[in-house]
Amino acid sequence: MRIKRHHPFDVSYHEARLLQQSLAKDVITDADFDIGSVGLVAGTDVSYSKATNRCYSAVVVLSFPDLDFVCSETSVVESTFPYIPGLLSFREIPGLMKAFENLARAPHLLIVDGQGVAHPRRMGLASHLGLLLDLPSIGCAKSRLVGEHGACGVERGSTTDLILREDVIGRILRTRTNVSPIFVSVGHKINLASAVEMALACSPKYRLPETTRAAHKAANALRLEHESHPAQVG
Repeated sequence: MRIKRHHPFDVSYHEARLLQQSLAKDVITDADFDIGSVGLVAGTDVSYSKATNRCYSAVVVLSFPDLDFVCSETSVVESTFPYIPGLLSFREIPGLMKAFENLARAPHLLIVDGQGVAHPRRMGLASHLGLLLDLPSIGCAKSRLVGEHGACGVERGSTTDLILREDVIGRILRTRTNVSPIFVSVGHKINLASAVEMALACSPKYRLPETTRAAHKAANALRLEHESHPAQVG
């Protein structure tokens, strides 16, 4: 699929923060969204080598609402940007872009294992990817980066707002009864209510969306294959 927008990733930490602030102005957080128009939904994940700076990236596309496998693509890159909370996209996007470029079918929606606008500069990985790909995107994170929230009900489907400086930046969503919730935020070109509805629909049995689970398996399998047989994999 075609990448719609490009910018350098070989930047300093200060430049990365300034770039996030600039890009955040273009993020759309209140778009009308028709869930019935979604036929393909994608998930992403990146697995890291413990011995090198190598990143193993995977994008997996599933049908919606059935959540059956459609296609996937992977890439292996050497990371040049360290892990810094709030700047994860500069570490992960270069490898993910390579995978997206070779993806056989373009998804209608992207669900990212990370933050959307629930981010200090409103530019988490889901927002950054959505903007570069010009795709509706959702951040479904396992933990909170910023913001405060009250108690969330224990039943599947229960929610409570995530608030930062009086702004609702996301929603805590219980995808399984009596299991830890996930943190949902708008990435790009979707509204929060639709983001929560899609996240729940893509999590019929487990805490995390099936897109995230499928991409996680693909990225880990790539890493294990590469580290077991580096000469054959390249």
